[in-house]
Amino acid sequence: MSFVSRRLAAFSTAIILLGVSGSGASAQRKYDPGATDTEIKIGNIMPYSGPASAYGVIGRTEAAFFRKVNAEGGINGRKINFISYDDAYSPPKAVEQARKLVESDGVLLIFGSLGTPSNTAIQKYMNTKKVPQLFISTGATKWNDPQNFPWTMGWQPNYQNEARIYAKYILKEKPNARIAVLYQDDDYGKDYLRGLMDGLGDSAASKIVVKDAYEVAEPTIDSHIVKMKSLGADVFVDITTPKFAAQAIRKAAEIGWRPLHLLNIVSSSIGAVIKPAGLENAQNIISVAYLMDPLDPQWKDDPGMKAFDEFLAKDFPGGDRADSFVVTGYNMAQTLVQVLKQCGDNLTRENVMKQAAGLKDFRTANLLPGIKINTSQIDFAPIKQVRLRRFKGDRWELFGPLLSAEIGG
Repeated sequence: MSFVSRRLAAFSTAIILLGVSGSGASAQRKYDPGATDTEIKIGNIMPYSGPASAYGVIGRTEAAFFRKVNAEGGINGRKINFISYDDAYSPPKAVEQARKLVESDGVLLIFGSLGTPSNTAIQKYMNTKKVPQLFISTGATKWNDPQNFPWTMGWQPNYQNEARIYAKYILKEKPNARIAVLYQDDDYGKDYLRGLMDGLGDSAASKIVVKDAYEVAEPTIDSHIVKMKSLGADVFVDITTPKFAAQAIRKAAEIGWRPLHLLNIVSSSIGAVIKPAGLENAQNIISVAYLMDPLDPQWKDDPGMKAFDEFLAKDFPGGDRADSFVVTGYNMAQTLVQVLKQCGDNLTRENVMKQAAGLKDFRTANLLPGIKINTSQIDFAPIKQVRLRRFKGDRWELFGPLLSAEIGG
């Protein structure tokens, strides 16, 4: 072969190799339905109407946060297309909306959907379809079950252990307590109840004078509150959603019942629950927290709180600073953005779950000091610690150390 022929052959080989490496680079981009070079399609289901509509602001906050992300260039150059539907806190409607998001809209994943009953209704469908049901907005213990439901992951501390914390507090502060429990008659309420019973242990039978269940279709729970007072209860464990929590606080004050009142975190929003119930009626209520309260002056100069206030001013001016559900949506959305950033150009559903199960010491803007998000292939419980707090004046006051919200913690 002549010198010229050898040069031509070498040049041809170089061109071929360049073509192979170029196609290899593009091949590194992996997509499932809902992801392209320019877009990531995210589904969401919220109770914008119905008995739990107070939670709808979580979805509106997330939508505002994703608009902010898009305005800043998106995630790895891709814009988020956030599709959020109303299920009115109805499990059959949630199933309908999940099918629509997966089969018609073709989302990459469903994120942050609210409610234990709704998420229970779609869990098997999501796992059969192998579509991530990610960072759902409910603390039911069942979401941390990667062996049986590898496509489902919660976000907030679990309900059973929150209730165990209340049980320990009761045993310490009121050893002779006469406890009344009001709970929603579904998986959400029963999860809390189970944790409370476990935490009280052998004393549960003697200390609990009434366990009263209510249905979400009930217009009011006033009669339950009257019954609890009549039975001489001096501790009230309040496992209700916002509408009913506000009613319970108001009615207890109206009839002069002043028990030690322990209120589950999902109904502890000042803007959505405490203010409607009357600040004066909510004094000394006990709850827990894992996120900073924007009304607590100790966070005034915190960089994360300043960022939150800037978000409200610029991106979500309609958001109520006193509504803790706004803070919740803001921090949940940040967690999803972190996972999508970690996915890089591998936007498959399998990789989304892999990255969600690989968060290490991640902190969103408003987690309480000392709380970090950690997950693994065998640990689908991102947030595991809380602090106790007491309502005083017009705000919550934290007290005590960080408490474990892990099973057995």
